[in-house]
Amino acid sequence: MARILVVEDDARVAALLAEVLAADGHAVDTATDGLQALERLEAQAYDVLVTDVGMPRLDGPGLVRELARRRPELARRIVFVTGGVRAPETRRFLEAAGAPCLAKPFDPVRLCGAVRAVLER
Repeated sequence: MARILVVEDDARVAALLAEVLAADGHAVDTATDGLQALERLEAQAYDVLVTDVGMPRLDGPGLVRELARRRPELARRIVFVTGGVRAPETRRFLEAAGAPCLAKPFDPVRLCGAVRAVLER
């Protein structure tokens, strides 16, 4: 069982991600944006982050920059789930990040597979 932090500003999507990952046997917490995720990371260790790209206060790219500075080992343990895959700047960011990425609406089987792949690295 892995400990996963879901970072998603849409409460319904966050709940669905958490439900799918919990059903796959993981312990799951949620955060509504990158700033809240950084707060959670101060209090709890996580094995994987599943995060959106576009969020208020601190978005996915900002979260990745902060993780690289504060917790570089965790910056390599991210799965992105985003609705903005077609935007050129988002595509460039995701390609540079080199992390698994699923488009919304996501396939639960692919989500669990992406998390397992990150855990196996």
